[in-house]
Amino acid sequence: MCRSGKGGRGSMHMHRAKYVPNGGPDGGDGGRGGHVYLRGNRNYWTLLHLRYERHIFAGHGGNGGKNGSHGADGEDRYIDVPCGTVVYDAETGRFICDVTEDGQVVMLLKGGRGGLGNKHFATATNQAPRFAQPGEPMQQLTVIMELKMLADVGLVGFPNAGKSTLVGAISSAHPKIAGYPFTTLEPSVGVVSYHDNRSFVIADIPGIIEGASEGKGLGLRFLRHIERNALLLFMVPGDTDDIRHDYEVLLNELTTYNPELLAKQRILAITKADLLDDELIEMLERDLPSDLPHIFISAVTGFCIPQLKDLLWRHLDTDDRQQAHSSAIAHRDKDITFLHDEMADEGEDEDIIILDDEDIEDIEDLDSEEAEIIDD
Repeated sequence: MCRSGKGGRGSMHMHRAKYVPNGGPDGGDGGRGGHVYLRGNRNYWTLLHLRYERHIFAGHGGNGGKNGSHGADGEDRYIDVPCGTVVYDAETGRFICDVTEDGQVVMLLKGGRGGLGNKHFATATNQAPRFAQPGEPMQQLTVIMELKMLADVGLVGFPNAGKSTLVGAISSAHPKIAGYPFTTLEPSVGVVSYHDNRSFVIADIPGIIEGASEGKGLGLRFLRHIERNALLLFMVPGDTDDIRHDYEVLLNELTTYNPELLAKQRILAITKADLLDDELIEMLERDLPSDLPHIFISAVTGFCIPQLKDLLWRHLDTDDRQQAHSSAIAHRDKDITFLHDEMADEGEDEDIIILDDEDIEDIEDLDSEEAEIIDD
């Protein structure tokens, strides 16, 4: 839960000094409440440092004083997050913001403005106003933060499609490779070297099964990483019964999860081509989608791996690659009905605290020092 600071109230003070009768109003303004910011930090790779800091409270603004003294501004709070962090409203699931660059600062909550002192309200007909403005109230928001990998190419395929093998073959990454399904239990990223010291980033996520968009298997927890990729590489084994059907099943899962993913560039790679001869490859090509670029590869033998790199680079190398990559990000609003299921899967369900209205009112009445004590 994040909370900005409330603005300090203006002072209702009359000037008092020796030999100065009827000094008039001199109440100062209240200070503004502290803001809550998100700040990208490339030194962080996970959100683990926020696990035990569930409440972020900014400082309240100080009250105005006599002689036109301005109240102190509340202390701002900066939340350092790794690049690739996406923030959602925990109550509605609405997408709020995205932090993608190191040093990028996003205001999450704005502190309340301080109230004006009574000196601002003196007029010819009301020369001694005995009122001042209160400060604006604080803002409070419960947010969900998710880390989505920053990668150019995302691998999409069923378990045992050869995704980890391909990442290990074309990059310096060393993902776990075994002969059973769901070998990859967490996403992995590899940097692929290309000609003339150029490179791009490829991301491997756990295998997707039919129904992953509804929570089956591991897909729901990791499909969000695909939303940030500029290019999707669909991988279907060449020894499957129907390559076109498997591709359509994968595409349907992505479409069900987020329809905006259809706007991304797609390439189909038929893996394990070392098990196929030229005649069989020619026969299989007739049933492949005609509007989709495809290539037969074998990560084990290196068959057509250089051609795959060329194909990926041609689709990634645009006139303004950075702008194209940013426009390819497709964030969907979060379905909070899955929140408890996801937290339970990660073993954090016991850490979820539900506050009622009375609890929130009690928290709002605390000053910043008391709030820090409770937070500790």
